[in-house]
Amino acid sequence: MADAGVCEVWFYHLEQTGLDQALPELLEKTLQKGWKAVVRTATSSRIDHFDAWLWSYRDDSFLPHAPAEEPDPARQPILLTTGEERPNAAEALFLVDGAEPGDLSGYQRCVVLFDGADETQLQIARGQWKSIQARGLPATYWRQGARGWEKQG
Repeated sequence: MADAGVCEVWFYHLEQTGLDQALPELLEKTLQKGWKAVVRTATSSRIDHFDAWLWSYRDDSFLPHAPAEEPDPARQPILLTTGEERPNAAEALFLVDGAEPGDLSGYQRCVVLFDGADETQLQIARGQWKSIQARGLPATYWRQGARGWEKQG
């Protein structure tokens, strides 16, 4: 376990499923832990996509969330944004579509999700891995196997 105040960074290499399946599952686990989350993406059009998707990804469930621009973002369990704000005091930050980590202070965990079939995303993730290591933050690499997530080396 990381020291209090030190953000652990977990890199999730998507190989078996796409982001639309993996992200809601990881967000559910985050909420079950009693944590709040911020999902940061590189473009506002992706916020619109996730805003619709998190309400409908399963027939029997939804994930409570809102874009950061909506009223009272501090009360949201999951906040969708392109910026570095954290008004909901989230413990977990999810980076998708090559979004940059920025300042990780205050977060307990940062999860970088990237598509293993997308060469651009692979290159961005490799650069982020090097940057996180250079910052001295604990980093873990998870590969998506046939039986779920497998921690590598």
